[in-house]
Amino acid sequence: MSHSMSHPQLNMDDDVGESLRNKIRQHEDNLKFLHSQSNCLADSILDFQVSLGRYYSGNVITSHNGNGTVHTEEDTVEEILKIENSAASIFCWLKANNETASLAFAKDAVGVVATLARVESDEISRTLSEFLGLQTMQAIVCYTNEGFNALEKYDPDGKINSNTGLHGLGSSIGRIVNGRFVVICLEDLRPFVGGTLANDPQKKLAIPKPRLPDGECPAGFLDYAVNMVHLDSSNLSFLTASGHGLRETLFYGLFSRIQVYKTRKQMLDALPCIRDGALSLDGGMIRKSGFFSLGSRNEVKVKFPLISGESDVPQDYIKAEDEVRKLKWEKYKIDADIQREQKLLDYAKGKLTNQA
Repeated sequence: MSHSMSHPQLNMDDDVGESLRNKIRQHEDNLKFLHSQSNCLADSILDFQVSLGRYYSGNVITSHNGNGTVHTEEDTVEEILKIENSAASIFCWLKANNETASLAFAKDAVGVVATLARVESDEISRTLSEFLGLQTMQAIVCYTNEGFNALEKYDPDGKINSNTGLHGLGSSIGRIVNGRFVVICLEDLRPFVGGTLANDPQKKLAIPKPRLPDGECPAGFLDYAVNMVHLDSSNLSFLTASGHGLRETLFYGLFSRIQVYKTRKQMLDALPCIRDGALSLDGGMIRKSGFFSLGSRNEVKVKFPLISGESDVPQDYIKAEDEVRKLKWEKYKIDADIQREQKLLDYAKGKLTNQA
């Protein structure tokens, strides 16, 4: 009896084994196809970026701050490095010395807030930078929670492990992180979902202009702060997993719908239509409705670097930027599919090995 019952069991094992082998072949074929797609997208992205890089390098014009000098990104980084015991200075030092390639958080780190945008004038740079404050201007921006978690580790009792993460790296170059530091995780931010302005090369957010009770736009209104930062080519084509750019996530999270006016008087005259706060280029500051910042302006050393005013950008350039954004998003989704497919393949191989 036992001998006659063993045959169905053997047949069942063979069927399971054959089914697993078929699944393994299917997963392997899927992976080959997905890798091929990912490589094609990577080539296309590179081709576009080379073309955009040629245009960008030939058309960037720097702007002066009124004293005949130019405040560049290098100047901003230099000011950050002077604050030796800050997380941002350690990050910038590692990046400047090409020490980030092997770091766990490097592939996930986008950069320091102050280096991720430029503005058109020293007035605007000082105004926006003072509003954000030194701690936020030095915030480290990460793509996902993976990078955030890699920056700082903890002992079982909850204390910071000073031998790991950014603390350990700081110690290795003679810099100790003092106090707290801000980290911004893009995947946890609620993005602006109102879309962007049509045919705008900077992809500015489509936020309706403020209106007074009589329906008029307030005198002296310049723009929303979130739309007054300029993103360079690489940051403009950046996309999160949900398909949103840095302006819709990071800078909308920082500035929301803060309005910017030319003078304090014009800002105060516009109070009836100010909901999320406002700034003026001569030092006025309303952090949010009903919350006024008075007194002298703070000296700002870590501030956004400068650029020239917007120039006429060819339509082909704008379309190419759009295409890069789309291709990067497609590649991100395919790479995520590759990871899932690889896990399924490993699981099927493991089951087949255990059955044997």
